[in-house]
Amino acid sequence: MKRALVTGMGIISAIGENVNENHNSLRNALTGIHKAAHFESHYSSLLPFGECKASNEELKETLGLQDSVGYTRTCLLANNAFLEAIGDAGLSPEDLSSFDTALISASTVGGMCLTDQLYEDANLKSSGSPYLESYGCSAHTLKLIKRYKIRGFTDTINTACSSSANAIMMGARLIRSGRAKRVIVGGVDSLAKYTVNGFNALKILSESACKPFDENRNGLNLGEGAAYLVLESEEAAGSKRVYAEVSGFGNANDAHHPSAMSDNAIGAVSSMRDAIQSAGISYDQIGYVNAHGTGTQNNDEVELYGLNHLFAKMPPYSSTKSFTGHTLGAAGAVEAIYSVLSIVYSELYPSLNVESPIGTYHSTPISSFSDNHAIKFALSNSFGFGGNCTSLVFGSVS
Repeated sequence: MKRALVTGMGIISAIGENVNENHNSLRNALTGIHKAAHFESHYSSLLPFGECKASNEELKETLGLQDSVGYTRTCLLANNAFLEAIGDAGLSPEDLSSFDTALISASTVGGMCLTDQLYEDANLKSSGSPYLESYGCSAHTLKLIKRYKIRGFTDTINTACSSSANAIMMGARLIRSGRAKRVIVGGVDSLAKYTVNGFNALKILSESACKPFDENRNGLNLGEGAAYLVLESEEAAGSKRVYAEVSGFGNANDAHHPSAMSDNAIGAVSSMRDAIQSAGISYDQIGYVNAHGTGTQNNDEVELYGLNHLFAKMPPYSSTKSFTGHTLGAAGAVEAIYSVLSIVYSELYPSLNVESPIGTYHSTPISSFSDNHAIKFALSNSFGFGGNCTSLVFGSVS
């Protein structure tokens, strides 16, 4: 069985427009959760969001897409992170167009970030807009395919908040089985009225910066961003720098409720167990858990239940959503990169804003940045609506 090695990474989020900026923010506890500057909504002045700092016009200029047609903010964020990832991995145009190269992306919002335009077009209240082909969740993938002349296997996954984690899992499986030599995996989501209004209807949006794993947590902050990783087989990677390996993965569904996890964490426990078993390691070899940790009552309690059910001794854990907000379909890839950074630099990143940790299991999340923690394996959790739970294990290659 072939190994799936991480040779490139690219990211844009509320805490940075590239990997280095994101890493610096994690090290210095610099949150990106503030009032939105670009997102136009009734709630933009009332609620905090994890909004990327660059405007659409700035993103277009950076990417050389000033004259582009039909590029939503989702497409622009995806292009930004994708370009950094393939550059970091040193992929040539020939590599990208090879039939041995696959692209698996993910999104839940897609072009729905243009909620008002979508409504106008769908209800024939407009004469048509440049975005008619950009509203679907796969529109950004099609833009990437066309711009970079990708000819190999491509797909777009939408399994809610586990979407890009599932993209990474699928990419690793393609490489392990020999069906592809390299796979670019990740996802993107941008702020949208559609999702903000939906989450607000569920009464789970916090009016302040979220505090995952705090007794007094009162909801999540929605965020936006994009992240991509380049996975390559050992043959394709050659002498390239390798950040880490996708060592294991697991996916399960508790089918309990459309927007809540089961109290006994059936899906979460199964996905974590399968990921660790498929990595061929013991539970005590996990040196860090990047938890799903949304800051909602249900998620944090259930995730802690699942972790304590599996681990005899709880490994260090935190939720980096306290930096970025919940980036929905992009969260799995965003947090995969953070997990890889923790391995590469032997660092632990904190859960921000925790004042009174949940006391049920006598374990507390990481409260401050620390280094010199040798981490051989990191577990990254992504749990989606409908109970779709995915866990990834990343392993050190040093």
